[in-house]
Amino acid sequence: MFPKFALSVIALAACSATWAQNTVTISGTADMYVGSIQYAGTERQNKLGSGGMTTSWIGFSGTEDLGGGLKAGFALGSFMRLDSGALGRFNGDTSYARDANVSLSGSFGSLKLGRSSSPNFVPSLLVNPFGASFAFSPLIQHMDMTNVPGYTKTAQADTGWSNQVVYSTPKIFGGLTVNLHYQFSNQPSPNDDKNNAAISATYASGPLLLSGFYEQAELNNPTVTMRALKAKDWMLGGAYDLKFLKAFASYGAAEDMAQQDDEAATVQAGVSIPLGSGKVLASYAQTKYEVSSASDLTRKTLSLGYDYALSKRTDVYSIVMHDRFTGTNSGTSYAIGIRHHF
Repeated sequence: MFPKFALSVIALAACSATWAQNTVTISGTADMYVGSIQYAGTERQNKLGSGGMTTSWIGFSGTEDLGGGLKAGFALGSFMRLDSGALGRFNGDTSYARDANVSLSGSFGSLKLGRSSSPNFVPSLLVNPFGASFAFSPLIQHMDMTNVPGYTKTAQADTGWSNQVVYSTPKIFGGLTVNLHYQFSNQPSPNDDKNNAAISATYASGPLLLSGFYEQAELNNPTVTMRALKAKDWMLGGAYDLKFLKAFASYGAAEDMAQQDDEAATVQAGVSIPLGSGKVLASYAQTKYEVSSASDLTRKTLSLGYDYALSKRTDVYSIVMHDRFTGTNSGTSYAIGIRHHF
């Protein structure tokens, strides 16, 4: 009996050791809001919407410890529209538009292959108080959204890139991480030489955070197609936490977004102020858009909000956003919502 018992203990120990070296996590965000939405130049829409402060999503990720400081990983993530139960940010979106990649990491940094965040995404959400709010962040509205007729977003290649290779350095100089991005077209000749290429970086030390990117895009996403022009855009920004107030600021520019020689420049500033169990949020963005065939255009967006934490994972929020664009009627949006991280 003893040998069998001993063998069972050894087997269980080996199994436990194996599981200890591997982790698989299910995570995501469920975010819903009710409001009255009107962007500049559009009609008012009363709605129950998904993803007010964060685009709702669900994902699976995991790592395996390979020994010697080397780890393998994977990530699969899908966006969701909780108002209808549909997957994706919009009809026709890629099934795993948030993440679909494998990676290796170690003392050399990390190497990631597959679909993952574009170089413009993380830097932009770090330097504005509304983070990754595609509904109410002025900076994200100006960079990534096409809600306003006649306005051209400055980041043309989406917030996620397919067919992408990303190399990230380990932290250097006490808090700097640099990322090199390259997206293949995965198309036969003559389009096989089309690509998206970029560099992004983040520096964090104490209360200071700095972030930025530069990208050149010849490909559209999430469905990979060839662009008529090579769009270029960049941004530099930062945040500083004074405890009683966190300040945010950014500046960026873009060219050849929709037609040859069109240009845009965006400045953004904001604050996050602790108040009770929540924080007051305020952000203003202004983009000057120059088109050779028309007079200069200007978009101005201001958002004010309060985000109240019910727990570490659940918060409720209320937001007012005012949006103006040259030659159109202004619009004001109001919303209240709830967000839960799991």
